[in-house]
Amino acid sequence: MNEKQWKILSNRSVAIDAELQQQLYIEVVLSNILSLRGINSFDNAKNFFRPSLNDLPDPFLMSGMQKAIERIGVALERGEKILVFGDYDVDGTTAVSIVYSYFKKFTSLLEYYIPDRYKEGYGISTASIDYAKDNDFKLIIALDCGIKAVDKIEYANAKQIDFIICDHHLPGEILPNALAVLDPKQTHCQYPYKELSGAGIGFKLIQAFAIKNNHPLEECYNYLDLVVTSIAADIVPLTGENRILAYYGLEKINQSPRPAIKALLNMQNAKSEVNISTLVFGLGPKINAAGRIEHGSKAVEMLVAETDEEAIELAIAINETNSQRKDLDLGTTTEAMNMLEVSMNSNTKKTTVLFNSNWHKGVVGIVASRLIEKYYKPTIILTESDGKVTGSARSVREYDIYNAIEQCSDLLEQFGGHKFAAGLTLKRENVELFMDKFEAIVSANITDDQLIPKIDIDSELDFYEISDKFLRIIKQLAPHGPHNMTPTFLTKQVFDTGWGRIVGTNHLKLELFQQSNPLIRYNAIAYDKGDYIHFFQKKTPMDVVYKIVVNDFKGSSTTQLIIEDLRVS
Repeated sequence: MNEKQWKILSNRSVAIDAELQQQLYIEVVLSNILSLRGINSFDNAKNFFRPSLNDLPDPFLMSGMQKAIERIGVALERGEKILVFGDYDVDGTTAVSIVYSYFKKFTSLLEYYIPDRYKEGYGISTASIDYAKDNDFKLIIALDCGIKAVDKIEYANAKQIDFIICDHHLPGEILPNALAVLDPKQTHCQYPYKELSGAGIGFKLIQAFAIKNNHPLEECYNYLDLVVTSIAADIVPLTGENRILAYYGLEKINQSPRPAIKALLNMQNAKSEVNISTLVFGLGPKINAAGRIEHGSKAVEMLVAETDEEAIELAIAINETNSQRKDLDLGTTTEAMNMLEVSMNSNTKKTTVLFNSNWHKGVVGIVASRLIEKYYKPTIILTESDGKVTGSARSVREYDIYNAIEQCSDLLEQFGGHKFAAGLTLKRENVELFMDKFEAIVSANITDDQLIPKIDIDSELDFYEISDKFLRIIKQLAPHGPHNMTPTFLTKQVFDTGWGRIVGTNHLKLELFQQSNPLIRYNAIAYDKGDYIHFFQKKTPMDVVYKIVVNDFKGSSTTQLIIEDLRVS
């Protein structure tokens, strides 16, 4: 049983903001939860609980937007061909689907282009620029990529092809010399919200075009189901503008989803209301599978489908591709774990770096994440593709893996990414050298504490505090994501009524109460925690860390505790 550190973020006996507590007529626990999310005034709380599309910032505050809209207008007037280019992941394909579908209403001289993950790799490629030149495209709108494509943009400029870059990644020291660069993270950009997804930037582009040309903004809002799908899959902060976009995007999905999303939801037999988790764990992997196993253009083809029949046919094909991806994922994860089990020194190492030339490039990132869940070490999974060794890196939450990889750059052909995730390419002969150097660098600066998984706990809570009002407010904190995670609580000294049992493979189903209030009972489930059942059978007092879920089904509402961790009191 891996022990996790429990970190309580707020003191339940002290109101962090007593004034907010009084203004909203809420309990101390709730005011502390809001304060932890940066909500420290009545106006903040009003904007948070009542998000409004009227509060979306003016898209023309974004540097380069005016030039971008003018250039698109010129292209439409002249009858120029426009190519909508985007990355092959969920963020890129949803971004392309938004911009392509919107501008298709104004011109038939429009195509989309998704690079081949294996032949072209990430970002703007010379192959795509050559394709544009050969087919007489005068303008390329690049989405979810391009902010560091300095050389590629020079290549396009030499071929007299204009580029509008719509990206959300951190710029390098030199910006590409494109006709317009839209990226709120540019140092000189005055746009007030910096954390949009790639599809979010694409949405701002069509919003600006609608404003400039006096078109109804409601037409732009029809694409918020795609925007929220990108927000969920790309794990951007659920704050500010993203919260507004996600709130109304989920509303659209639950009320009138586009044919593709409806088809995918029906396929997974989704009965309850769609939330961010549904998109992260349900729809996102299916959409991603196209680019991982086949080609990302298949995802766009499905997302822009205008009829249910077309969407269903394409969704079935993508679902089959996702099934292949899951088989590859499971098989590769099992092989990787077996490699670690037979390795004599894997337990003493501070890193996990594995190489197998037969592993599929499309799943190595997923496998790295799986291994971190079990072993909790900075992890890199490598395979071989087109004569090069390529891989994906994932990190534990407090360690900068990109910095460690950067210190091994003398052994790498190329690499990129950020603090917690990265990609890299190297020569076969350098694999062993890289493994040794990476292990040495990480071992020298990672702390033992950083190698212990942690659970952030919003507050301690007694069962009697879980009132109907409390549950209503907790529910209104959604949608959840980074910087607004689902609240996690700690309740001490709990017991099972005797109803507890193991279900499924090794899941623990319980009916919990505290000795101080035995009449207040909550159904709870602890996934993969069946080993703890004997503590409950012996009536050992337990402390549990959990999230609260309210299940609405056929007009009735039940409250369930999803246990994250537990230990003897």
